[in-house]
Amino acid sequence: MIEVKDLTKSFEDKTVLEGITTVFEDGKTNLIIGQSGSGKTVLMKNLVGLLDPTSGQVLYDGRDFVAMSKKEKVYMRREMGMIFQSAALFDSLTVLENVMFPLDMFSTMTLRERTKRAMDCLDRVNLVGAEEKFPGELSGGMQKRVAIARAIALNPKYLFCDEPNSGLDPKTSLVIDDLLHSITKEFNMTTIINTHDMNSVMGIGENIIFIYEGHKEWQGISSQIMHSDNQRLTDFIFASDLLKNMRNLVLEKEEQHLVKSST
Repeated sequence: MIEVKDLTKSFEDKTVLEGITTVFEDGKTNLIIGQSGSGKTVLMKNLVGLLDPTSGQVLYDGRDFVAMSKKEKVYMRREMGMIFQSAALFDSLTVLENVMFPLDMFSTMTLRERTKRAMDCLDRVNLVGAEEKFPGELSGGMQKRVAIARAIALNPKYLFCDEPNSGLDPKTSLVIDDLLHSITKEFNMTTIINTHDMNSVMGIGENIIFIYEGHKEWQGISSQIMHSDNQRLTDFIFASDLLKNMRNLVLEKEEQHLVKSST
């Protein structure tokens, strides 16, 4: 579990995040959503230590990450897995070598143990048989699955995903969503996903934080979005006329059903 308490981040005289207080839960896919420039990426960077908050706390199972020394943060990051927007694989390394990279850097395993662990991770993302290929030989979806395998190689407690579906077609995006969701459940990780993908929001949004102009505007689960009376949230989620009409149609049908049930 990650607790954020009254987190504020300013750059000189501009406040980008103000008074963010929330909890990211174990064993759930926690989503951060918001318009471009709302502050959600800055929030993610504060969580992983790429930026230091101006004030406030970030508690990893009660451990204050902000107050840690540089050395303590290095050790703490061994409990984190990260999936970047572009997959960020090493082009000159094979798939197996990419997944082994964090094990080579941070584990005390033997070569045989590291290889077995990497192959187990590739098996988990259904990529056994691709271990000798190079990233350039893979599709975008396969590259993202390699990135997921690498992110879980050290068996992290916390998994951070920055726009994991960026550049993927809708069908492949659903595969990545399902994979992240199932891995989160399997390993009981605290998974935090920064996303613009509304399919992800409605499909795997077990704990959603909506950031609006640097403030936490709304928090809830995907099933609550359809009936939310938060205008800023509904304007963001149902931005197009098509989605607005679909929402109105669903609400009208539900209202008609309630009327029939009461008569």
